[in-house]
Formats: sequence, C-alpha cells, structure tokens
Amino acid sequence: MSRPIILDCDPGHDDAVALFMALASPAIDLRLITTCAGNQRPDKTFLNARRLLALAGREDVPVAQGAPQPIRRPLIIADYVHGESGLDGADLPEPTVAASSERAIDAMARLLRESAEPITIVATGPLTNVAILLLAHPELRAKIESISLMGGACFGGNYTPNAEFNIYVDPEAADIVFSSGIEVAMFGLDVTHKAQIFAEEIDAIAALGTRTGEVFAGLLEFYGRSNTPPFLAPEGHVEGLHMHDPCAMAYLIDPSLFTMVRTRVDVVTSDGPALGATVVDYNGTRSEEPNALVGFDVDRTRFVELLHSSLAAFH
Repeated sequence: MSRPIILDCDPGHDDAVALFMALASPAIDLRLITTCAGNQRPDKTFLNARRLLALAGREDVPVAQGAPQPIRRPLIIADYVHGESGLDGADLPEPTVAASSERAIDAMARLLRESAEPITIVATGPLTNVAILLLAHPELRAKIESISLMGGACFGGNYTPNAEFNIYVDPEAADIVFSSGIEVAMFGLDVTHKAQIFAEEIDAIAALGTRTGEVFAGLLEFYGRSNTPPFLAPEGHVEGLHMHDPCAMAYLIDPSLFTMVRTRVDVVTSDGPALGATVVDYNGTRSEEPNALVGFDVDRTRFVELLHSSLAAFH
C-alpha cells in the first residue's frame, strides 16, 4: 500500500532527485507539491517544481506556492550552490502543469481535511510552510502521520559553524515543527554527508540514454562544482556529491537504508553564533522526552541503487 505524501520543497538540485524518487516509487502516493523559498527565490522554486513535473511527464500532481519569506527573518537563498535559476546545469522543459492560484497553506489544509487517511509531509527546504500550517490549523495535526525532513545536524553546520542551511533560514519555523508533538524523522548533515554519489555513478545516469538521464547528469555535474570537501581531508581523498534531500524521501521508500536514533532535538532561535543550531541530545543527558528520529548512517550502496533505479524509470 502506498503512503500518501505532501512534498514541501525548494528545487534545488537535490530536491529534484527527491521528487523523482517519489514519482518513481510504488510506495509513495504524491498528492501535492508545495514550494518554499530557500535554494532560490519563491517564484523560481515554484517554476522549477512545475518544470520538473513536465520532464517527468506528470500533469496529475498539483503544485501550490508557499510563503515568500521566513516567519520573522529576511530571506537567505543558496544561489551560490544552485545557480541563478535554482536548477542550473540543464535545459528543463517549460511547465505543463498550470500555476495554481491556491496558496500552499490552503492546499495543504484542504488535502489533510479531505483525506480519509493520515498524510506524511516530506520537507526538503526551510520549514516555513509546514510551521504556518501547524499554527493556522492545529485541528489538522492529527491528520499528519509524520514529518520527514532534511535539515539540522548533531555535529556542526554547513552554513555557519553550528547551523545547517535549511534550519538557519527559518529557525522559528523549525522550532515550531520540532515542538509540535508530531513524529519527526530528521535527516541532517550527520547522515546526508554520507549519502554520496561519485563521478562513475553520475556517468551511469548519463548512460541511461534518456532525456531524464541527460538532464540529471547535467544537474549533478553543476551541483558538484559547489561541493565542499571535508575540512582537513587526507591527501588523495575524493568527496562525492552530498545527496541531502533524497534521504528524507528514501527513508519513506525503504527505512532499512538508514540507522536512526530516537532522541531530543531543540532549535536555537536566539541571535548569536548558535542561531539555527539543532541541539541533538545524542548522549541522552537531558530529561525531556525524545521528539525525533535522527539519522546517523546510511547504506550508501543501496541508497545509490535506489537513486539510479528511480531516474531509470523515466524516459
């Protein structure tokens, strides 16, 4: 039986891979895409989601645009990683899915309200839309099965020394999500830095000989230019591309890919050097109840096989 999901994303190269994983898997019933600002500005991420659906040949999944900026902070974007379009590196088709006039929060609320079964939210960008939904519609929390998100870190950040980008962009939203009482699966840098693909695996995607393979090989080649090697890497070390966002989707397709630890996660919302940090009680030193499953390891070989087979499912 497939799991109904809402994908809240900010495409974004790794968001694109997560989306195609969802579209390819019989375990996933993708009912709605909502877009947030993060990897690029809100108009561009909204366009990118619709262009990716056109590439996949899917016109049956509605796309709704979300909040234009974080709850209380100015927007920060990752154009230094994802380029001017947010999906630089390939020529994507024009959208075939009409731009919805329905706001993301309204589309999410309507879907949850009308669904006969709980829905899982997969969040691969800043958590602004999800937090606004939880604040505006507390009566619908019971209709959310769980939230699988890419964000945070136990041991160090990638935007600041302490904070991962998605959480740093809207720490207040992240705090609302982790404090919601809803089951959260967190895929932070501790595991996503291990979910790597290497040049020969990108070559295998190009070798699919399909339009999808060509596009994703180009996207991943561009994405690799902004890849940051590990600090003080040993001589001769080759770092792969970090497939951050696909982890949050792959977990729902095959949870056995990941090593998860149930623990307490709190988000720092006060200004200063720790802003946006996720404080993960890895050693169990606090008395608060655990509020999240946190990923710490991944079976990389099987993860890459899932990624490849997902892309291979399309022309």
